[in-house]
Amino acid sequence: MAFSERVSRLKSSLIREILAAAQKPQVMSFAGGLPAEVMLPKLDWTDMPLNIGQYGMSEGEPPLRELLAAEARGLGIACQASQVMVVSGSQQTLDLAAKLYIDKGTKILLEGPTYLAALQIFQLFGADCLTVQLEADGPDLKALRNSLEQHRPSFVYLIPTFQNPSAVRYSEAKREAVAALLDEFGVTLIEDEPYRELTFDGGSAQPIVSRLKKASWIYTGTVSKTLLPGLRVGYLIASPDLFPHLLKLKQSADLHTNRVGQWQAMQWIGTEKYQHHLVQLRSFYRDRRDAFQAALARHFSDLADWQIPQGGLFFWLTLKQPLDTRTLLAPALDQDIAFMPGEPFFSEPDNHHGHLRLNFSHIDPARLDEGLKRLAAVVRQAQHAQAA
Repeated sequence: MAFSERVSRLKSSLIREILAAAQKPQVMSFAGGLPAEVMLPKLDWTDMPLNIGQYGMSEGEPPLRELLAAEARGLGIACQASQVMVVSGSQQTLDLAAKLYIDKGTKILLEGPTYLAALQIFQLFGADCLTVQLEADGPDLKALRNSLEQHRPSFVYLIPTFQNPSAVRYSEAKREAVAALLDEFGVTLIEDEPYRELTFDGGSAQPIVSRLKKASWIYTGTVSKTLLPGLRVGYLIASPDLFPHLLKLKQSADLHTNRVGQWQAMQWIGTEKYQHHLVQLRSFYRDRRDAFQAALARHFSDLADWQIPQGGLFFWLTLKQPLDTRTLLAPALDQDIAFMPGEPFFSEPDNHHGHLRLNFSHIDPARLDEGLKRLAAVVRQAQHAQAA
């Protein structure tokens, strides 16, 4: 059977495989970035017009695009509704951007670590994925300048607010410096912000795209973390030079995003009930974060180091005695524990051992302590075997 050359680069998604294993009711999962079911809002369908079941515009519903543009302007992004496209989850933005920019061997620049599914898409299209190391407040600026100067990547992909997987939030100074560098070298920015609304300390800086003066840009977000992931409604906002090309790619991909999900998003975005829901959501996840931090301190303080996340859905642990955390998956699942090894979040996984990404939003708090206790025991056992 003759498949395309691209298929040879297609890797199975480890996170989807782990989530499949974690479906068993007895499994305590720290693996996926799943919202808590109890916080998914109830949807009202009573006033949905019949014509929403008809084909729609590729750009998305005009009222929703207006709402999203207004929200973006509130963040400091100078844009009009004509620059907004509704996509099938922000994951589709990454697919469209990859189609727009990447041929085999195209150089792109990512954070190290970075979002696993972005890496999967970019590698599928044949990108040469270069990385810039993340520090506690954003990327290493010297390394970023060197990469831009030396490699001239087609684009830089960044997650500046509660980064997945590291939970890093870029400082104001780093945001300004990154924007200045991208303007200086004329490199496109793809800025991914799915976790912006999930802030636990009230702090949130303006997006980097709002600081750009020359460089092209794509900004992407989603309602998956604040409303329902099952709606599959995300959005992209792009600089005017890029938008027409992205629209043609969207048309060829799926004609338009499902209008039923778009209609539901319109019932929430920009409303008082949405703001009230976000306040409740932040409080709920802050409590889960605090409970998780307390349990980590009990069971992992001698095993790993970590920063307490100020937002998002993840803790990022660095083992004091590094090992390939992929080797922990099978023994952890034997103990009915699921987690995400850190290696797949790097473009060169074999060079980055010793990290674990743990999700705190989804697990039942009553099972949290037992789950982390079992995972810590799996890590200890592996480290003793390694040392023997």
